[in-house]
Amino acid sequence: MRRMDGQRGLYQIAEGQGGYFTAKQAARLGYTASKRNYHVGAGNWVREHRGIYRLALFPAPARPDLILWWLWTRGRNDSPQGVFSHHTALALHELTDVNPAKVDLTVPPAFRKGTTIPPVLRLHFADVGTSEIETIDDVPVTRALRTIVDVWRERSLPESSLREAFDDAKRLGKLTRGQIAQARRDRGVAQIIDSLERGRR
Repeated sequence: MRRMDGQRGLYQIAEGQGGYFTAKQAARLGYTASKRNYHVGAGNWVREHRGIYRLALFPAPARPDLILWWLWTRGRNDSPQGVFSHHTALALHELTDVNPAKVDLTVPPAFRKGTTIPPVLRLHFADVGTSEIETIDDVPVTRALRTIVDVWRERSLPESSLREAFDDAKRLGKLTRGQIAQARRDRGVAQIIDSLERGRR
């Protein structure tokens, strides 16, 4: 691969990831370990975490920390597996005034990482359907209803706060009648929705 092709390909990847990219993504474009070390030493790239880099001159995204930790959840195929959820998702949806101390990420039940989990992360192991995910600030986030239900189940916020978040989500158009009706097909979720609505009557 020609040098310009590699640079162009890497920029295209990084552009979709807030300026970030992984060592494997760079390697597939011909950037060997020695070349990666060269670009870090020359100041072209910034090594943000093990196997994760950032183009030094790329405009900073809204939440660079979220992109970094999303890429951290990549599996053996180098594809990120995490979805931001719980308190972090509530904050991203602007449904709470609480600034979470840790970053909540939901990963598949079979998720395994060969390195120590960074202290800033709080991992939740569960499946998240594609219909329960939307993109905010260039990263995947659980939709408002899934987020509220997750927090309700772990009882980490007062029920009154979650009822307020539920009402705000409807008011802001983040939660529709159709989504509520669809979610009610799950008996457990239907009971939670009943509790959320009962408290506002």
